[in-house]
Amino acid sequence: MTMPDALTPRLLVCDVLYTGMGGAQSPGAVVVAGQTVAATGAPDALRAAYPHAREERVPGVIAPPPVNAHTHLDMSDYAFQALPYFRWLPEVVIAQRKRRGVAGAVAGADRLAALGAGGVGDIVNIPGVMDALLPREDLSGVLYAEVLGTFPEQADERFAAVRAQVEAWRRLERPGGLRVGLSPHTPFTVSHRLMRLVTDYAAGEGLPLQIHVAEHPAEGELFETGGGPLWEHRLPAYYPADFAEIIGRAPELGLTPVRYLDELGVLAARPTLVHMVNVTSDDIARVARAGSPVVTCPRSNYHLGCGTFPWTAFAVAGVEVALGTDSVASGETLDVRDEVQFAQTIYPTLDPRLIVRAAVKGGHRVLGTSTPVLRRGEAWHESSIWSVRAG
Repeated sequence: MTMPDALTPRLLVCDVLYTGMGGAQSPGAVVVAGQTVAATGAPDALRAAYPHAREERVPGVIAPPPVNAHTHLDMSDYAFQALPYFRWLPEVVIAQRKRRGVAGAVAGADRLAALGAGGVGDIVNIPGVMDALLPREDLSGVLYAEVLGTFPEQADERFAAVRAQVEAWRRLERPGGLRVGLSPHTPFTVSHRLMRLVTDYAAGEGLPLQIHVAEHPAEGELFETGGGPLWEHRLPAYYPADFAEIIGRAPELGLTPVRYLDELGVLAARPTLVHMVNVTSDDIARVARAGSPVVTCPRSNYHLGCGTFPWTAFAVAGVEVALGTDSVASGETLDVRDEVQFAQTIYPTLDPRLIVRAAVKGGHRVLGTSTPVLRRGEAWHESSIWSVRAG
């Protein structure tokens, strides 16, 4: 007697399978019986164990939903434009600033929810965005309140205001929902005193941290010389006269943003470091020793001409890597699957299993959330099939 088609198990064979546990495998397969995962593993083994299963070729990835570990949702109404970094800032960020706000953040959050994102790490620049997103029940992850302030003498007052705001928001957190974190913007837009106050507070309270670090090559020049394009493009009213005042020490040959943060004691709080494109081998070693994870945004870095994240070097050092889209203005979309697809084009020799794992496990580790798993007895969701090719 022939088994009715609706009850026949499906054998889904893919380029890369990541179950959320251990390492990914290529190729891989999943047996689905009804709406339940019956087995996962190597295609040949599952063909032998389930000879009656109807085989289907999935040209891509099977994995839990990917995590967008770094984005700026309040810029989701911006028009995407690929430009060199120092043109992109005035011609896109400043020129379209009227599009930045709560409406864009809500639209971006809606988009992530529709994509079935496994989580989000969003940088919140506008307090109203935190108020709008924190109650949402269709997303999980961290909303990082952004902190800026370059004048050391104003650090205590600024920190007191940030702390009061964060403590009010934390009372609105729900179990399993979005959490509040902190994001001291960059090592050159936050004074040394404010950076320490914020990171020490976050470490003491168990708050997640994200910091933009080493995105553009000019950051290295700034820390070595106290000048260069970043200093020339600043708005003087928001900066002291001398860069040394911001970092509390004289710039020097060999000083990098990462080394500065490490010697300041910031890496002891194990912040997530975003971008990390323009780094030295010493920087990577410092990050590995601290146990800080890193988020890379391949499309944004490419579109702005910032360089290429040295993924292999970080992987060899044992650093946890996650993926983010950055803003729509620089990354084009909020879909991390697009980031995975693009990453394979700029890292042709990197094992695609590492990229897929970073998009799932790496993201959850950055956000401190639990990674869903594909295993026997778990519910099957068609969203576990990603529409990207791997390998």
